[in-house]
Amino acid sequence: MIDDVVIAAAAEVPSTKDPADDVTTASLLSEAMEVVLAGAGLKSTDVDGLGVSAFALKPDHAIDLAWHLGLRPRWLMEDPLGGSCMNMLQHAIRAVQAGDAETILLLAGDRIVDEAFVDLAENYNAVTRDYLTPLQIGGPPGVFALLTQRHMAKHGIGREAYGSVVIEQRFRATTNLNAIYRDPLTLEEYLEAPIVADPICLFDCVPIVAGADAVIVTSKDRAPAGVAVRAIGAAFNFDDHEGDGLTTGLSKIAGPLWEEAGMGPEEMDLVSVYDDFPVMVLAQMEDLGLVPDGDVQRFVAEQIQGRKLPFNTSGGMLTVGQAGPSGGLHGLVECVRQLRQERGDGQIDGASRAVVAGYGMVLYRYAAGSVATVLERS
Repeated sequence: MIDDVVIAAAAEVPSTKDPADDVTTASLLSEAMEVVLAGAGLKSTDVDGLGVSAFALKPDHAIDLAWHLGLRPRWLMEDPLGGSCMNMLQHAIRAVQAGDAETILLLAGDRIVDEAFVDLAENYNAVTRDYLTPLQIGGPPGVFALLTQRHMAKHGIGREAYGSVVIEQRFRATTNLNAIYRDPLTLEEYLEAPIVADPICLFDCVPIVAGADAVIVTSKDRAPAGVAVRAIGAAFNFDDHEGDGLTTGLSKIAGPLWEEAGMGPEEMDLVSVYDDFPVMVLAQMEDLGLVPDGDVQRFVAEQIQGRKLPFNTSGGMLTVGQAGPSGGLHGLVECVRQLRQERGDGQIDGASRAVVAGYGMVLYRYAAGSVATVLERS
């Protein structure tokens, strides 16, 4: 159990699909820093550690951003891990414990829209560039459509199950002013939406936006009212990319995670899982132990359609949008704000414990990185 480190504050810059010309990745990260520092009651001079995840920061790096932000850190990290960039939290916790820094700012965000996103999708890594892009597979939807087909066959479910995930997140988004899509969605509307890559439809795909997220990690002594991190773990390339893609690295770290936290999945008041596509929402929940009998169809009917399980309570990326790797911190920010009772009309009554999972870095069939943490209100 991690007793000495907390998350003092969390913040998110409102997403936008059409950013102004003067909005840059650096300006979004700067705005997120200002908001989170204000929430923590800190000044920039209090920050002596910085972790950054952004695809479009280049040619600058974390050290350049630190200079632009007026920071003089003694601990610095640049993390390219996309949806699993919550990996930065693990490193920040250990840095505070080791005394390498006292107050660490973690930032993730991007301004990648239009042609810039197309370039990113087509040249995400060497495998994508050399093998997938020439096939015109259609980027991530083409890859995850295959996983969705496999998931449907494995569990005997139809598109309605994934629609239930999207509909529930739309319901949660009605209270989130940062969400791009806030209007409720019906199952009929979901099923009639244009197919992007069979069986994935338009509503299964995250909107590409500009935005940023931020958290402050420090010692419990410095922020006694901060959110406690009870456990954290990560797994990268856990199956050497030879599995079926429906079992994530969370399956390897869930047991030790719950053991370290001293609690189980059934004790969580909130769940946040990375939602690049609905199929992976269900896959991650299964790996975390939230579907103990493996009956995904019943889980969807009882827990999701029956609204018994508060998950992705911001609306997730499916409604807020994906700003590069900011999605890797989005769920963390939402759960910290929930546990700090800062979500206004979207507040989950009595929420005191949460599990947050990140998932990212697609090679050529599915993502290779998984991170999860268990949080508790102090």
